[in-house]
Amino acid sequence: MDPQRFHFDWSSTGLGSLTLVRYDLAAEVHSLAEPEHELLVCRVDASSAEVGSGREAMDASQPWLTDGARVEARWLQTARVRALVIDRGAAQARVRQITGDDSLVLRSTGLMPRDAASGRHWERTVEYLEDAVADLPPDGILRAELERHALAVTLSSFPTTVHESMSRTAQRGAAPAAVRRALAFIDENAHRAITIDDVAVAAFISTRGLQYAFRRALDATPAEYLRRARLAGAHRELVDGTTDSIAVVARRWGFSHPSRFAASYRREFGQAPSATAAERRR
Repeated sequence: MDPQRFHFDWSSTGLGSLTLVRYDLAAEVHSLAEPEHELLVCRVDASSAEVGSGREAMDASQPWLTDGARVEARWLQTARVRALVIDRGAAQARVRQITGDDSLVLRSTGLMPRDAASGRHWERTVEYLEDAVADLPPDGILRAELERHALAVTLSSFPTTVHESMSRTAQRGAAPAAVRRALAFIDENAHRAITIDDVAVAAFISTRGLQYAFRRALDATPAEYLRRARLAGAHRELVDGTTDSIAVVARRWGFSHPSRFAASYRREFGQAPSATAAERRR
């Protein structure tokens, strides 16, 4: 290896059960990926990149996913590599909760994205995650939501056993009691880093089953109710006269985009969050 050509710039960020990795590497490289306990999703962006596997033909211009199948990557000069390393056991537990299928074994059924659009969507999501996590605290609502979003996009972008399970009928039993338990859990815990999967666990039902139950009982989704509960929490802080800025309050309650927060707040309460804060200061 020529020391004059070598350059390595690495960064990684943990998001619960997954790790977001990005590095720029200028060198002649031949890498091998064969994970044992993780799902590895990777995109090598280099003009000279080649990727291959004995399992199927691969396209170096697309991201790829392996849960153990051997994948080799080569490049000659500079490459930017983006990857998600996902704990396989945690991901399987999460998708079992989402689908309500306790027998589901999470496996990849193909290395390449379901189609080119899915591959681009995954890449855009990873780029968004890189920007979003830059200023986040080590825990909190936004970090939990980003973890769930990253996993959901990955599993929808690549062929896995999740798709077969999701095609089955959702769990529909115990809907009224489940909805009541879910509403109580949201009201008590909206300030915490919970997702709708946590709500479903507290309601003793699958995530899909809870979504069906909410639609039938409330003509809404659990995510919509959780969002409204968090808007209400932000509203209470502004009414009480918090010294924090509106942007800080919004982020604390899980809203990463101030403009979207302001629009949702106005729809919910009939005025901008700045107007609420101004009223309190009078």
